[in-house]
Amino acid sequence: MNLSIIAVGKLKEKYLKQGIEEYAKRLNSYAKLEMVEVPDEKAPEELSNLEMEQVKQKEGERILSKISSDVYVIALAINGKQKSSEELADSLDKLATYGKSKVAFVIGGSLGLSDEVLKRADEQLSFSRMTFPHQLMKLILVEQIYRAFRINRGEPYHK
Repeated sequence: MNLSIIAVGKLKEKYLKQGIEEYAKRLNSYAKLEMVEVPDEKAPEELSNLEMEQVKQKEGERILSKISSDVYVIALAINGKQKSSEELADSLDKLATYGKSKVAFVIGGSLGLSDEVLKRADEQLSFSRMTFPHQLMKLILVEQIYRAFRINRGEPYHK
């Protein structure tokens, strides 16, 4: 399976990079993982609704430019479906079974994802109704993907 995580913004925090690298290394024996970073749109702290939409639009265009037509897209969105680790594992297993070998997880910037990205998504996934920094979300996501493969192989993993 070819997986990619497409995220807005550059990861700067060393501790997050180390965690992501560790889980990406562990994932190597199960799937090919590519991390894709697209630049975030520079914007002032105080934005009007129109300016917020323009920022999401520009970031969305960058995200969509990284997704080919044969990729199954899972957008991380606060209003998406919440799943347990076992349900995520089952979803990934079904995608592989039905020939969806290219899967992209998309993480938006601080303002979220554009409507165009959400429309392109085959599925919307929420990890919580809480808001997480998108850099931290990369680490949480890669760990959950690794956990999903362990679950699907019936291999032990801490609970």
